[in-house]
Amino acid sequence: MIMHSFFITGTDTGVGKTYFTARLCTMFRRSGLDVGVMKPVSSGGRADALYLLKQTGLKDPLDLVNPIHFKPPVAPTIAAKLAGRVINIRRIFSAYKKLQAIHKDGILIEGVGGVLVPLAKNYLVADLIKELRLPVIIVIRPTLGTVNHTLLTIDALKARKVPISGFIVNYGLPGNRPNNRFEKLTVKLSPRMIEQIAGVREIKTLAP
Repeated sequence: MIMHSFFITGTDTGVGKTYFTARLCTMFRRSGLDVGVMKPVSSGGRADALYLLKQTGLKDPLDLVNPIHFKPPVAPTIAAKLAGRVINIRRIFSAYKKLQAIHKDGILIEGVGGVLVPLAKNYLVADLIKELRLPVIIVIRPTLGTVNHTLLTIDALKARKVPISGFIVNYGLPGNRPNNRFEKLTVKLSPRMIEQIAGVREIKTLAP
């Protein structure tokens, strides 16, 4: 059986991971696949997990979809320190296994920040992805600097032998529309440059 499980990460915070996780899940479910969603760790509240549930119509328990959450909108390890807690990685895997038992065709997992965000001592988001054994979809911006950010993300994943399914350019974020001919040229050429250098394809079917 082909599983439709992916880890959706981004080149940075606020790049559109939540939106595309919900969109991909909705597409799968409309095609008849039983796919769930997960936001293992969140900072700044649980808005992302609640958005995923609302947009997909899923009724899974919030504590499974988002097992670890903090109120301060800062990096997870800093938020955990402020709360006097540590991030329990095993708790993430426990919730993931329970969601797998509910959804037979796969789980879409949304990351927190980028792939090198720390979750525990000597344990990054990239290490979580590797341990989950999931292919990755990277959400990127179409703005200046995206080639560097994307290639660094790809290199970090390849160094851990994490399979990369492709990248999505999020043209829908405020401020991401090109304002002059130089920005338009950047938007046009950056995805092709990333494909040529990294050998990772752009996924155009999900572009907004």
